Amino acid sequence: MSKYHLDYLEQLESEAIHIFREVAGQFERPALLFSGGKDSIVLVHLALKAFRPGKFPFPLVHIDTGHNFPEVLDYRDQLVQKIGEKLIVRKVEDTIKEKGLTEPKGKLPSRNALQTFTLLDTVEEFEFDCCIGGGRRDEEKARAKERIFSVRDDFGQWDPKLQRPELWNTYNGKIHKGEQVRVFPISNWTELDVWNYILKENIQLPSIYFAHDREVLNFDSQFIAMNEFVNLEENDVVTTEKVRYRTVGDMTCTAAVLSNAANLEEVIAEIITTKTSERGETRIDDRTSEAAMEDRKKAGYF
Repeated sequence: MSKYHLDYLEQLESEAIHIFREVAGQFERPALLFSGGKDSIVLVHLALKAFRPGKFPFPLVHIDTGHNFPEVLDYRDQLVQKIGEKLIVRKVEDTIKEKGLTEPKGKLPSRNALQTFTLLDTVEEFEFDCCIGGGRRDEEKARAKERIFSVRDDFGQWDPKLQRPELWNTYNGKIHKGEQVRVFPISNWTELDVWNYILKENIQLPSIYFAHDREVLNFDSQFIAMNEFVNLEENDVVTTEKVRYRTVGDMTCTAAVLSNAANLEEVIAEIITTKTSERGETRIDDRTSEAAMEDRKKAGYF
């Protein structure tokens, strides 16, 4: 890597650490939303740099849809054991039973949209006033509308027209009782920045981020991992392909990409040449409408 590039990554790291410490200074009950994906893994790494040798001033919170990749759950548990921090897990399946929610149907019945109910219930249960997330502005156009400190009302809802100015790295976390703030420390990072940082810091990731053989269904030009939740139809064809994942969500809403990239350097080389965003290429739930992500965020999605 060039010296300039390393300096650039160090600047992004410094900004993120500053944001973490602002959270610790401004909020009474923050939480770090952890999915087991690469962005939330980078957040944990940055939090270690921000607060060690002390403990995190917040727990990790995982909203478990029940449709997670087993490799990601295994990684989550190993990481939490390694760093010795508190993990809170709340399950969408429990929310479905408690609230009488309707399970999604169809070929790919994703519970992704139902996460919002569980998240908002968890925020209320623990009285969190701040939730830290791994959103980046290059992921999806609704993400680009958001500030680093993004205020939610007392119903957990987001109004993209009511955004606070953030000048000279000054972040305003002042809220009324019941309101929340979502904070995005890597908001100014790109997918390529994240991968270059992972390489620079030698951060370990779940194996599904690298090329491996997997049984997949070719659905609407996307490769969906075969799992117990996919409802196959008579004409569906399942094949074994060499794939990797650019982003990790539910097994029923996240597609793999054909790839031979078996290490960080090869993944980075692929990303440099790609012409589509990671969510645009691999997240099925973002294709439901032009404003799919924004609608979910307005309702309380992180």
